[in-house]
Amino acid sequence: MTGDHEKLAELSAIVNAVRDRVRSRYPEAAADASDASGQKIRIAVADLMPVVHARDAAQARVASIGSVNPRPGGLKNSVIQAFKKSIARAFQWFVRGQVAFNQESLAATEAVLEALNEHNRILLSLAGQTDEQILSVHKELAALNLQIDARAAELASQWQQRIAAVDALKAEAAELKDVRTHWIEWRRGWEERLSTNEIQFLRAAADLQGSFQHRVGQLEANFRDIVKAQHGDYLGALDRTTLGIQKQLFEDFTRVRADYDRMIHTELRLIRQRLNATAVTGAGSATAPVPVAAAIPNLDYTRFAERFRGSEDYVKGNQEIYRAYFEGRENVLDIGCGRGEFLEMMQGMNVPAQGIDLGEESVAQCRTKGLNAEVADLFEFLPTQPEEEFDGIFCSQVVEHLQPETLPAMVALCASRLRPGGILAFETPNPECLAIFATHFYLDPTHTRPVPHELLAFYMEEAGLGGIQMHRLSPPIDTIPELAELPENFRRRFFGSLDYAIIARRL
Repeated sequence: MTGDHEKLAELSAIVNAVRDRVRSRYPEAAADASDASGQKIRIAVADLMPVVHARDAAQARVASIGSVNPRPGGLKNSVIQAFKKSIARAFQWFVRGQVAFNQESLAATEAVLEALNEHNRILLSLAGQTDEQILSVHKELAALNLQIDARAAELASQWQQRIAAVDALKAEAAELKDVRTHWIEWRRGWEERLSTNEIQFLRAAADLQGSFQHRVGQLEANFRDIVKAQHGDYLGALDRTTLGIQKQLFEDFTRVRADYDRMIHTELRLIRQRLNATAVTGAGSATAPVPVAAAIPNLDYTRFAERFRGSEDYVKGNQEIYRAYFEGRENVLDIGCGRGEFLEMMQGMNVPAQGIDLGEESVAQCRTKGLNAEVADLFEFLPTQPEEEFDGIFCSQVVEHLQPETLPAMVALCASRLRPGGILAFETPNPECLAIFATHFYLDPTHTRPVPHELLAFYMEEAGLGGIQMHRLSPPIDTIPELAELPENFRRRFFGSLDYAIIARRL
């Protein structure tokens, strides 16, 4: 028991020390404040020390639950202590919940103490701030009184000014009495002048209305005259147009009738030509060959053509006009194929074509390009071909080499070997252009005579061909710039084109 008393004394000393620290943390305090009248009042805060003492006692009791009091040494005491500890451990499961409850209760008490302590501190701080706020309010009230005095002085000054203004208005009202009498007299005179002006205005309006009606009548009469004249012009133009249409219809009817007569005449001539061609073909073996052209002189004709006819690219450019006519053909013949410019164009268009030429060198040049060409005379080659063998025949710069008497037979042979709808195209120097006689035509020693396009068209009609078209090619101004100095109409009439192309279709 003596040991227990010593431990209790030691524990009490510890509790007293803790109580002193708590008192230093939670001191009893009060604050002085001033009320609305300025008198000092004392604000006391809550005393938390009893709660602190109760909490400390509870902590001591909680700490003693489950503990065994120490005893002096010795075997007996050791046995007793071991027995007590075993009993304490045996009942530990029973008091565990009570221990937890006691600890939670102590934690709640600690939280309440902290909240009350915070409340006390807030009260003390508020008590300190109240005096400062009251002083600031007194200062604001003093400033407000000064402002009120200044505003009152300002209002008094304004009131004096308004009194002065009222006095001035009284003086002006006295003057307005005189103005009123003058106003009545002025109004009477104004009404008289207004009545006079109204009468004058009505008279002017009546005069304007009369002149307006007169002007409208004149405009209406002029408009009727203009409409009548325009209607007469319209009727005259209608009569003239009707007469022109009648004349045009009569001319068209006459032209159509002439075309039909020409077509009938052409069909009859075609029948006659076919009969003659059959007779000529049947007797061809007993007839001497027709002379084709003058003998070709002993010269480098490839070099000659390159120099005087033009390069291959130049010739290909001029032959682009024939692309639309020979596109989609199935069997085309090129008479006088030369270096093969036309055959190359057909090859590029995937059109089957073959060429014949009297020059072995030209044919060899075509074959080196992979073109189908052979050395042959057209008067020997065409009779060996079946009738209607070709659907297109092209002949460029050849007819001017032939004797004049052989040209109709050549055209007839070409026409007989064309299928219905087949194309026959000739290209030759244009005798309408005077420049060819001065330079181009007689440069080639194998030329015999130029062929006018009217004569070649006549031969085609005689051979039963129709749909004849003529195209002028190679303007001479491109090679003879001096022609630009001539008048345009004269240049177009006598220097229109160096070459021409004439194209016909078998009916």
